[in-house]
Amino acid sequence: MANTLYDALFAPLAGRDKAFLILPDGREISGDAFLRMVARFAHALRGAGVEPGDRVAVQIAKSPEGLAVYAAAVAAGAIFLPLNVGYTADEIDYFLGNATPKVFLCDGTKAAALAPVAARHGAALMTLSGDGSGTFTDAAEGQPETIDPAPRGPEDLAAFLYTSGTTGRSKGAMLSHRNLLSNAQVLADYWRFTEEDVLLHALPIFHTHGLFVASNVSLLTGGAMIFLPAFSVDEVLRLMPQATAMMGVPTFYTRLLDDPRFTREVAKGMRLFTSGSAPLLAETHVAFEQRTGHRILERYGMTETNMNTSNPYDGERRAGTVGFPLPGVELKITDPETGAPLPQGEPGMIEVRGENVFQGYWQMPEKTAEELRADGFFITGDIGVMDADGYVSIVGRQKDLIITGGYNVYPKEVELVLDEQPGVLESAVIGVPHPDFGEAVFGVLVAAKGETPDEGAIQAALGGKLAKFKQPKGLAVVEALPRNTMGKVQKNILREMFADRFKG
Repeated sequence: MANTLYDALFAPLAGRDKAFLILPDGREISGDAFLRMVARFAHALRGAGVEPGDRVAVQIAKSPEGLAVYAAAVAAGAIFLPLNVGYTADEIDYFLGNATPKVFLCDGTKAAALAPVAARHGAALMTLSGDGSGTFTDAAEGQPETIDPAPRGPEDLAAFLYTSGTTGRSKGAMLSHRNLLSNAQVLADYWRFTEEDVLLHALPIFHTHGLFVASNVSLLTGGAMIFLPAFSVDEVLRLMPQATAMMGVPTFYTRLLDDPRFTREVAKGMRLFTSGSAPLLAETHVAFEQRTGHRILERYGMTETNMNTSNPYDGERRAGTVGFPLPGVELKITDPETGAPLPQGEPGMIEVRGENVFQGYWQMPEKTAEELRADGFFITGDIGVMDADGYVSIVGRQKDLIITGGYNVYPKEVELVLDEQPGVLESAVIGVPHPDFGEAVFGVLVAAKGETPDEGAIQAALGGKLAKFKQPKGLAVVEALPRNTMGKVQKNILREMFADRFKG
């Protein structure tokens, strides 16, 4: 029986002697060796009771073994759920309670803190640390190195990715085998990937960019990946001469440009740099082209859809735009209130439809109905405009989403924690311009009557409550939050007030 994603991405690795993963220390893992590891891991998952349709949740460091767990989950017919390595135990508690995974893998150093969380939600806890050691690899030791993958068709679910809402309650976007494979096929063709490519992979693998865009495209086309555990300017500069392509977020490119060692010579063997997950400043485009001769290719995607648009591989890559709708993706700009299509050049809600669009939110039929129309169009929540040539630009967000260093932060979640702090009457969280992260999370506090909030103590208290990327990079105390006649906080005024906080 067929397994849609396994057959397309992983089965072709059988017998492949050439490198699939190139590690920073120079070690190489061939395609065949990786596939044998995948088989052992899939048998270990089955041994832990995982059956087709069960969820496998992971909060693990990026490593070859971590990538193999994704493949093993696909082989076992499970639904893979990667979680941000920065999430605290309190945050993990919600995800495990909502997704109810059969197995939860975590780093060995976090096992003691997460064991009660896993037990509370009936998940078998196993460990897998960044060096590849742990109880999971112990369980995989000696397992068969071939496997008959579980039958899975195009409409079967392959992954959950969680995306927060403005209420702070995260939603599990259900992605099918067809969703993931169709998008990889389109991108591989659109961006001209072949088996000759070596992708410099410095992204995390707990979200769609690093896992489903970068890894799936490389797997589909038979290329290799230089697999860095995290982004490091030193390592990227050292290894770039061995690569042909890199996928990044704006922070990667601003940090490279800040280093005089990043020269045209270093980048001469590269054919493609892509950027996404956050807006790329026009000045970064210009500076990068002047330094290297390359024009960064910017694209637009979402957790629920993978990639929707891209600037062209051949043709003008316009700064400030995210290019054209990808082949097979329908995109329209609509009135946010009525859903009616708007004239070209008029900003409105971006809606998309295609094989890349997710199946809905796990156990949230009402939210699914709100955002996924009966005709298949997904209401993205992003405000965009399409020019006369068909280029799409993102001009704003209907919701108060903050994108900092490529990570999504929803203000309400942070505000709920700030409001609990001593001396705080209420708070408003905004995104303000930041030279490195694009946007920085910033908290505006109103003091309780007769009290003075201790900003240092508040920052320290957030460390145990929120992942580091969600924690405000600054706080300010004001007498009152600006509100309109309906009592709604006017965050646009706050953004103007604190726009220069991180400049210069």
